[in-house]
Amino acid sequence: MWLQKEIQLKRRARGFYLITTEVLNQLTELQDIKVGMMNVFIKHTSASLTLNENADPTVLSDFESYFNKAVPEDEPYYLHTDEGSDDMPAHLKASLLGCSLNIPITNGQLNLGIWQGIYLCEHRNHAGSRHIVVTLQGE
Repeated sequence: MWLQKEIQLKRRARGFYLITTEVLNQLTELQDIKVGMMNVFIKHTSASLTLNENADPTVLSDFESYFNKAVPEDEPYYLHTDEGSDDMPAHLKASLLGCSLNIPITNGQLNLGIWQGIYLCEHRNHAGSRHIVVTLQGE
């Protein structure tokens, strides 16, 4: 079985957000897959996806703090500045974290570790809604 859906995520402020439940609520077909894979792809160059801690909300804040320090705004060597001081850092952060995830499916559920969840990493100060493409493959 192959299935592909595009999901529009709600607009969010800059930061890191757990979206596992939001994604799963759109994928009732997942329950029909005994063994498979789920690919999640974000269709943007200034936001990203990652898989990490889903229990302690301070981890989300710490991710934002770390990446803001690691990839600061307003650096004099940035040439791409027409879309605001947060734009080039957003592209860099998105490249560092990545645009897709592959997650195994076992008996109709994502086979994640007990403390793992899907993060939307929003790197722009005033972004719009984001779109992800989810592809399910399995039997």
